[in-house]
Amino acid sequence: MPRNDPTDTGGLFIGRRPGTAPLKYRAPQGSDGRQGVHRVVAAFILVVETILCCSLWGPQPVAWLWVGSYVDYWTGAVSLGILSAFVGMMITLVGTLAIAKRLDHLWKLARRAAGHEQKQGALEWIFVVSVALVVSVFVFWFFVIEGPGPTLAPRE
Repeated sequence: MPRNDPTDTGGLFIGRRPGTAPLKYRAPQGSDGRQGVHRVVAAFILVVETILCCSLWGPQPVAWLWVGSYVDYWTGAVSLGILSAFVGMMITLVGTLAIAKRLDHLWKLARRAAGHEQKQGALEWIFVVSVALVVSVFVFWFFVIEGPGPTLAPRE
């Protein structure tokens, strides 16, 4: 049978390019005590990653707006306060995403050590879930706790 399937040859019909072989994972070994530890470590890493992604949408921007307000107060320049808040926010947001990416790689390694065939990380899903969680909390806060009550339902 000819071996000219593009998934076998790396997209070429001649042969495989060096370094493009499909990844082959070892078969999971028998369950021992270490796999349970690796499952707990993977779950802990997932929780830390989720907390980091949720901090992107609330605590970090609020903290930098607070710092920016102090810079405005100390210098008397509103533009400098806004600039410091924006620059600080961007640096910490990018740094947090870099840390989350490294944690995601560690999570994949811990899942593989726990006996799961883990090929992709969970960072994308965690990011989407954190956005959904933060948006739902904001909508609840806006419409139920602080919302535009008097304009939608007059109290007369």
